Amino acid sequence: MSKAYIYVVARDFGFAPNPFHNFCTLATCKPDIRRVAKVGDWVIGMGGSRLRATGRCVFAMRVSDSVTYDEYWTNPLYRDKKPVRNGSKKMIVGDNIYHQLKNEWQQSNSHHSYSDGSPNPHNIKTDTRTNAVLLSDYFFYFGAAAIEIPTGILREMGYENRRAHRTFAGTKAQPLISFLEEGFQPNILYGDPFDFDAAKSRYSVKGDKVTLSNN
Repeated sequence: MSKAYIYVVARDFGFAPNPFHNFCTLATCKPDIRRVAKVGDWVIGMGGSRLRATGRCVFAMRVSDSVTYDEYWTNPLYRDKKPVRNGSKKMIVGDNIYHQLKNEWQQSNSHHSYSDGSPNPHNIKTDTRTNAVLLSDYFFYFGAAAIEIPTGILREMGYENRRAHRTFAGTKAQPLISFLEEGFQPNILYGDPFDFDAAKSRYSVKGDKVTLSNN
C-alpha cells in the first residue's frame, strides 16, 4: 500500500524540492523521507508560517524512482539539475550536487555550500545520511502560488502543521491527492518558488542559517 509523507516547507528556493527540467526532485534535506519513500508513494509539502502559507500546498510529487547520488550524478537525463552559479535562477538552484570520489563525498558549488563555494561539511553529513534521491515525473508544483486545501480534507486526515514529517496511509491521503488531480494539471509550474529572488543564497544546517551570496 502506498504512503504519503507530508511536511511543512520552511523555505522554498527551488532547491529542495527542485521542480525544474521536467522532473520534481528531492535530493537534499529530508533524509528520513528519502530513506523510506518508495515508488508510488507521495511526498507533499505544505506551507508554514514563515511563508505565510499555512494550510496551503506548495508541492506534491508521486515518486517515480529512487536513485543513489552517483546514479543521479552520472545520468545525462539529469545533467541540467547540476548547479551553475552564474546561470539562470533555475540553474543556480540545481540540486544534483553530490557524488563520491574514492569513497569520499564531493559537493558541488551550490545552495548547500559555503559562501565561497567550498564544501559545507555540516550539510554533507545531513544530506548524505541517506544515499537516495527521489525523482518524480508526475507532480504538482505551486510555489508562491500555493493553493489552499479545504479545511475539511485536512481535518479528516488529521493533518496539522508540526515539526518533522508525518506519514499517512495512501487511502487516508487520497482526498487531498484527488483534490489536486481533479483541479490542476500535473507537471506544470504554477508559480515561482517563494524564495526565488534569493536563489543565490546559501543555507547551512548548522544554526539553520541562510546567508546571502553574490557568488
